Amino acid sequence: MSWNEPGGDKKDPWSGRGDQKGPPDLDEVIRSWQEKLGGIFGGGRGGGEGSSGGPIKGLGLLAAGAVVLWGLTGFYIVDAGNQGVETRFGKYTITTQPGLNWHFPAPIEQVEIINVKQQRYIEVGYRSAGSEQALGSVPKEALMLTKDENIVDVRLAVQYQVKDAKQFLFNVANPVATLKQATESAERGVIGSSKMDFVLTEGRSEIVAQIKKEIQDIMDSYQSGIQVTSVNLQDAQPPEQVQNAFEDAIKAREDQQRLINEAEAYSNDVVPKARGAAARKIQEAEGYKEQVIARAEGEVNRFSKLLAEYKKAPEVTRQRLYLEAMESVLNESNTVVVDVKGGNNVLYLPIDKMTQQPSSDLQPHVPQSAVEQPERATTMEQPALRSSTRGRDARGR
Repeated sequence: MSWNEPGGDKKDPWSGRGDQKGPPDLDEVIRSWQEKLGGIFGGGRGGGEGSSGGPIKGLGLLAAGAVVLWGLTGFYIVDAGNQGVETRFGKYTITTQPGLNWHFPAPIEQVEIINVKQQRYIEVGYRSAGSEQALGSVPKEALMLTKDENIVDVRLAVQYQVKDAKQFLFNVANPVATLKQATESAERGVIGSSKMDFVLTEGRSEIVAQIKKEIQDIMDSYQSGIQVTSVNLQDAQPPEQVQNAFEDAIKAREDQQRLINEAEAYSNDVVPKARGAAARKIQEAEGYKEQVIARAEGEVNRFSKLLAEYKKAPEVTRQRLYLEAMESVLNESNTVVVDVKGGNNVLYLPIDKMTQQPSSDLQPHVPQSAVEQPERATTMEQPALRSSTRGRDARGR
């Protein structure tokens, strides 16, 4: 007998009571859910006079709950370094800053988060390994004409960030593509006004600065909300077809510069020495000039004073001049002639050899008469032996 038939035990198999165990009755489950929903909307079994307001009240509660849940979906968080751009039915309303914010949920309002601190970059004239194209040059973007009608291969990397989220989203349809086209335009304009040697050698930093300025001016005129932070010149070289010839020309230019530097170094070493030597010679000549002039003036003064004395005593002055002249001439001679008064012989003393021996060895060779009665000693250069007559004749003359 079933539990719900008349006379049964009335035990619900889903209530866990009773000892009957078996699968649940599907009809009973559906009926149970119908009763619960009817209770919510006021459609229970024992409905009375106030049962007509039950469905309206239930619908109100469901609507209120749905509105609350819908409103809760409007909360969002903007992380640091980001900005939120809110739009109402597609029209811009406000830009929110980092933190917890709320807006009318969709479909009334929508919000888009923009990272304004992220460093983004584009590649012009080449592609790196992570790009869709293969690593290397992109001739369509890289090759351009210079002022002197030469072709160069230029590759740029432009770094930028968003400075205004509203302008970045609404003012330009595709800001990245616009930035790339502006970069190519500015690059070709600057390269076209410069010569090839200037682009490849000393003009790199100046060219990069000009390109950056022109790109920023173009993007500001579009009000794109993009700030160009840096422009890096990755490479600038001639086309591959003339690369070898250009490298030879560069090597020749470097050799020329090296030889010029060596010549300048040699010139800087030799010229100062030559100038110093010339200045030294000039100073020596000036010194010699002053010396000669001073000596001549001194001789003139001496002669003038001597002339006055000579006029006073001619003989005495003449004799004194003779003795002084002989003394100056024979001052460096090592020969000593000793004349003994009243004697007929002239004694020769080899002073140059005697000075090389001890003084004790010289004493026996000196006569006592020459030591006690010297009359006059005169220094002369003459042979080792002389006769007394010849010596007297020489003195007499």
